[in-house]
Amino acid sequence: MLLFSDLDQHKRLFLLALPMILSNITVPLLGLVDTAVIGHLSHAYYLGGSTIGAMVITSVVWLCGFLRTSTTGLSAQAFGRSSKPENLMVLCRGLSVALAIGTALLLLQAPFIRIALTIAGGSEQVQFYANQYAQIRIWGVPAALANLVIFGWLLGNHQSKAVMWLLILTNLVNVILDIVFVFAFQWQVSGVALASVIAEYSSFTCGLIIIFKRHKTDIFNLITDGRIFITTLFERRIISAYFKLNRDILVRTICLQSCFMFITFQGARMGDDVVAANAILMNFLLLISFGLDGIANAAEAMVGKAHGKRDKTELTSTINIALFWTAIFALLYTLLFAVAGKELLSLISSIESVINYAQDYLIWMILLPIISCWCFLYDGVYVGLMQAKAMRNSMIISTFLCFFPLWYLLQPFENHGLWAAFSLFMLARGVTLAWHFHRQLKPEYTTY
Repeated sequence: MLLFSDLDQHKRLFLLALPMILSNITVPLLGLVDTAVIGHLSHAYYLGGSTIGAMVITSVVWLCGFLRTSTTGLSAQAFGRSSKPENLMVLCRGLSVALAIGTALLLLQAPFIRIALTIAGGSEQVQFYANQYAQIRIWGVPAALANLVIFGWLLGNHQSKAVMWLLILTNLVNVILDIVFVFAFQWQVSGVALASVIAEYSSFTCGLIIIFKRHKTDIFNLITDGRIFITTLFERRIISAYFKLNRDILVRTICLQSCFMFITFQGARMGDDVVAANAILMNFLLLISFGLDGIANAAEAMVGKAHGKRDKTELTSTINIALFWTAIFALLYTLLFAVAGKELLSLISSIESVINYAQDYLIWMILLPIISCWCFLYDGVYVGLMQAKAMRNSMIISTFLCFFPLWYLLQPFENHGLWAAFSLFMLARGVTLAWHFHRQLKPEYTTY
């Protein structure tokens, strides 16, 4: 079979994908550790306050996810062209923007935290500890945003193992300091927030050290002529294109997260058991994304490299191989939920009414891996190609012409209607990107 004619390409994909899958698994641990530590304190408002405070801060980092996405695509293409100065400029430009946003947020932290907590609501005690948490955690935002750039740059340069180790380091530092600050020093919510800040800066520092040690000569060569470095870094044409690219990715992200938030809000309106069951199902979706995003992340780096080299054969081979393994992972997830879905529900919750309710919706978890795997993969392909406008348009169409209209029409089916609308939204994302690729983009690569 032609698909298996290039086993080296399969190997390269997995060498990139496996560390990213492991990295994806470590990301939720940072929040889970904080929750577990605070959850053992004497009052519920400690957990409520730290949860809301964390939501306020992480929402900013999440909205700035374009820093990781654009850096991966741009650096992968520069890596494919073997253009070391251009590659390092992608890193420097991304770090400059990340630190500028982080600094601006620090300067505006008082009104930002006040407005965010007013919107979030909660009891007086919850508000007090949420404010305490946010006022400390916000000082880690510049490092958190810079880490997005560093992770994206390392992935774009096919150094996914370094990303994995940096994320493991972040979680280890956070776990150790959580235990020390909360249980030994009795700092409670403040201790958890401070542990997260130190963990972010530890990762940032180690990331810079790794990059410097591996690219020391290239970095010195780049900054030898400071005038050329500054001129290139802030060249108007490049900066304009960079912000246009990130604008499109930001719009896409807002549309995506509005759908996720809508599911939570609608579930809350239907009752406590519904919102709890939907939360469990969303965690299952997160589990699905661990594997599918790992393949997509590898595709980002490999497609970007092939595009930078203008190598049509390698580009086509990468996409076909990534599609194949995406389908394999999707089938495995479908089999997992079909065979062990009820057992997984019992592991997450011990509330019988919630488990019984969630069981009625397991069918969507069985179907979703097959339905959604294509949008995960094509997202990775389009990041590598840096076709952010197409990604934005696909998301807008899927959100406002598919998800919300379908939810409106399917309201009589209540929660089943909500999950049906979401499933078709994920399908629409994959279909629109696949259509655009094969109709609009693929013919262009025949001219390579």
